[in-house]
Amino acid sequence: MTRTLLLIFLISFFLLNTAFSQDVTISVNAAADNKPVSPYLYGRNNSFSNVFGTPTTESEIQLYREAGLRFSRENNGNNATKYNWKRKISSHPDWYNNVYDHDWGLVCQTIESDMPDLHAMFAFQLIGKVAANKNNNFNDWGYNNSQWWDGVGQNLAGGGEVNPSGGHDALTDGDPDLYLMDWPADSTTAILDHWFGSDGLGFDPKKFQYWSMDNEPEIWSGTHDDVMPTLPSANAFMDMYFATAKKAREKFPDVKLVGPVPANEWQWYRWGDESLTIGGQYYCWLEYFIKRVADEQQTSGIRLLDVLDIHWYPSESSNADVLQLHRVFYDESYTYPGANGLKTINGGWDNSLNKEYIFKRIEDWLDEHFGEGHGITLCISEFGANSSDPTINAVLYASMLGTFSEHGVEIFTPWTWKTGMWETLHLFSRYAKTTSVRTTSDQDNMVSGYSTMNSTSDSLTLMLVNRDLSSSKTVNVNLTGFSVAHGSYTVLELSSLPGSETFISHSNNALKERTINASGNSFEISIPPLSVTAILLKGGTSDVVLSTPDIPELHNINLFPNPATGSFTLELTSIDKIPSKVVIYNIRGEKCATLNWSSPQKSTLTVPMERFESGVYFLEIRGDDFICRKKLVVKN
Repeated sequence: MTRTLLLIFLISFFLLNTAFSQDVTISVNAAADNKPVSPYLYGRNNSFSNVFGTPTTESEIQLYREAGLRFSRENNGNNATKYNWKRKISSHPDWYNNVYDHDWGLVCQTIESDMPDLHAMFAFQLIGKVAANKNNNFNDWGYNNSQWWDGVGQNLAGGGEVNPSGGHDALTDGDPDLYLMDWPADSTTAILDHWFGSDGLGFDPKKFQYWSMDNEPEIWSGTHDDVMPTLPSANAFMDMYFATAKKAREKFPDVKLVGPVPANEWQWYRWGDESLTIGGQYYCWLEYFIKRVADEQQTSGIRLLDVLDIHWYPSESSNADVLQLHRVFYDESYTYPGANGLKTINGGWDNSLNKEYIFKRIEDWLDEHFGEGHGITLCISEFGANSSDPTINAVLYASMLGTFSEHGVEIFTPWTWKTGMWETLHLFSRYAKTTSVRTTSDQDNMVSGYSTMNSTSDSLTLMLVNRDLSSSKTVNVNLTGFSVAHGSYTVLELSSLPGSETFISHSNNALKERTINASGNSFEISIPPLSVTAILLKGGTSDVVLSTPDIPELHNINLFPNPATGSFTLELTSIDKIPSKVVIYNIRGEKCATLNWSSPQKSTLTVPMERFESGVYFLEIRGDDFICRKKLVVKN
């Protein structure tokens, strides 16, 4: 065989074997990167009726309960900006600015009576004007039987003259003074007294703790051009924000202020056409907002931001692109085709900038301007992707829930709710646990693992997401920091969803159930293409060997009592392997103490634990040629 033919053969052989190689390795370390999973990731928008006389139906309530819905953003998006809570009406900017009934209090009553485990978010109005009456609406029924057409955005409430050619511009705009009224910071925050005050309605403030700081202010000159035909300066908006935030904090110290709620990717970086500078230095919009809040907070001593919130409506429509959208938030290597506003991040237009990682950027800005330990979390309160395929929707939603879980994001409430999403919400809300742990994949762009553990560290759920459109995968799973009891385990799978809704209830849905056998802390599982698979694991009693695989598990070290109160004892039942030290870690993987074994001949070691808080700890017992681990529960 000639050298050329040999080279061709080797290349062909390599490509052939690569193409058919389906093995993926998932590694789980239950003692590393532990973060609490926010229940508010399991949310959506506008779940409850806010119109008196048309209550949320019993079937809707039952659906929310069965699916495990835990959070709902109930301010109705653009309708929040001009909501008058006193008169229970709002001006609808996407429908002639006509004024309609909206009763947020009705939503609260429904949630308190029917959804005890759900929390909700409403909004303060910052624009300065709210609905005043319903007497000056455009007669849309008389015009075209209230049918949608491309002129619904014309400013016709207040006596405007319709432009029959359509488009956004009316022949004559209506007079907003006829249907709106002034609404300063005192008026918008007075709802807190009305709901939670001593003479108020008595709503539970813990259930309604989160308040959005209006909605998409960067595009007010388009959505609310009847009162804001020209976008205010960023500085003017910050003044509105600070006035309302300070009043809200004064009335309700435990309020969670959520802002600035930008409309889309472009608005993450730009406030209209304004060039934002502080001290001669250019800042993109979100960093400008963060720095201004940090500076004002330092000056005033008042906490002015609790959750930084963004909206996102990506334009990608190909399945391959849609399935990678979860990477936009933290993946610094992902070249995102929809990165547009990003190119202006430095003030000009740099076409080479195409790696978005927006939440990572925000976290860096928060640390820089507020300092570490600021406690500000992240939220995406509106999201909608361009897919009509239920399985694509389910897999994308799973990828985002998994990504947000492992990074500590606090709130996720998609605006566009599509077939396939109820199934994924139910799978995660019902079967994922409360603490995220480190999970890595050697083919993460195509197959990811997301692991969560319960508070007592004896139950772990591994979610496997296969984004490959056509190929099944054989996944090799390796675990450390969690000892899997030998036996059979339940596997729940979402795949090949039909076009119609399949989720009915916790017991009637599209989940396919099977089992796998696990022997030791490694096992293999096959997952179908385009699927979400949950593996429900239980912890065992055997030790986890943390060093090289050829060192056997150690059964000659006993730990008692467990749970421990005050102290515990380690006892050697044989002396073929003598420990030299014991290292104690907490559930977050932080080292708490290192103890030397007092004598090579001593068979017991008693350790006082009075200074340790109640919780789960891991003991790393080390010798010259071994390392093993035991789990300890402390109840002090």
